Formats: sequence, structure tokens, C-alpha cells
Amino acid sequence: MNLSPDQTIMFEIGGIPINATIFYTWVVMAVLTGVSMLITRNLRPDVPPNRWRTMLEVILQGIQGQIQEIAPGPSRHLLYFSGTLFLFVATSNLMLVVPGFEPPTSSLSTTTALALSVVIAVPLFGIISRGLRGYLKTYLEPSFIMLPFNIISEFTRAISLAMRLYGNIMSGAVIGVILLSVAPFFFPVVMDLLGLLTGMIQAYIFAILATVYISAATTPRKSVQPERDTP
Repeated sequence: MNLSPDQTIMFEIGGIPINATIFYTWVVMAVLTGVSMLITRNLRPDVPPNRWRTMLEVILQGIQGQIQEIAPGPSRHLLYFSGTLFLFVATSNLMLVVPGFEPPTSSLSTTTALALSVVIAVPLFGIISRGLRGYLKTYLEPSFIMLPFNIISEFTRAISLAMRLYGNIMSGAVIGVILLSVAPFFFPVVMDLLGLLTGMIQAYIFAILATVYISAATTPRKSVQPERDTP
């Protein structure tokens, strides 16, 4: 039993082995791109929306609403980034029901790459929003003593993001395989349902945490004013 799709070699291109993680990542990207192109091919004001376009708009409005609750104000670029993360992770986890499909999010290399994209996006969004000097000052808040702790927190965020998503998806797949050997006609259905639920929750948590980290880097901290006694 392979614990990670990294260990499964699908084919080779020019002598370079393509493992299941890379192959199924391409599959998810192709599905997202193909579905988006099909839904938006007649995206004109004079064309009434069909049910697929309505569903896509509902999903995007839901993501935008969640982002607005965390980061009020202009958030179009944040919608692009966090929305893409959510759709990729959610689609990867939902395709678990496809026979033979191994979600790339069950690979530590995929979750690490997603976490690194968040780590890179945080200072980029912070510098764009507050300038280089203003962003670097956040490492000295609330006091310069916090500098090493703030730097360490950046690395721990990446580790926690990667390990949380990888651990939940990988453990679900492993437990499903074990239960499949015990009761092959009952437990797979239950585990697939639990896997779908867990996968959607993890996609939501991953995107929300990325939004929170970016929002913290782009929003100035409010200074806490001491309360004055009223006469």
C-alpha cells in the first residue's frame, strides 16, 4: 500500500518520471479550466444565465462574502488567490469519489507547495498594500522584542498549513484502504462520504487561514488605547 501518490509512477516524458501527484494535479487543473471555459463561453449580458453559470456565481459570491468578512475593503486580488486555492483543494478532494483517482492533496509535496504559495503571497500582498517599509515594521509590532518570534511564526504557519491538509487527507485515504479490506461493500461508501465532508472542510480551512494571514499583513494593527476613567 502506497502512503503517498508520490510513490506511484504513471509514465515517463523524455526520461522524466511523472508520478501520480503530478499527473492528478494536471487532471484537476484540466477539469477546473475546462469547466470554467464551458460555463463562461457565452458570458454576455444579453444571454440569460443557465443553471451552471448560476451555480458558479453562487460559489464565487460565497467565497467573496467570506473574504469580505475577514478583510473588508477592496479584495479582488484576494478573491483570485484564496478562491483559486479553495477551488483547487476542494476539487482535488471531491474527485476522491472517482475510481482510481488519488487526490494530490494527499501528497506532502503538494500541500507544501500550496503552503509556500501562501508564505510568498503574504509579504507580496503586504508590500503592495503598505509599502516595503510599512510591511517590515509589522515584524517589530507590538515591540522590537517580538522580531524573532514574528519571523518564527512565518515558518510555523507554512508548516501547520502543509501538515494539517496533508495529515487529514492522507489519514482518510489510509483508513479507507484498511476498512476496504475488512468490509469491502460497506465501509468504502461511508469513508467516501466522510472523505468528501473532511475534504471540503479542509479546503475551507486552508483558504480561510490564507486569507487571515494575508489580511493581517495588509491591515494596519489598531493601537490599543488605554481606557480613561469618566469623571
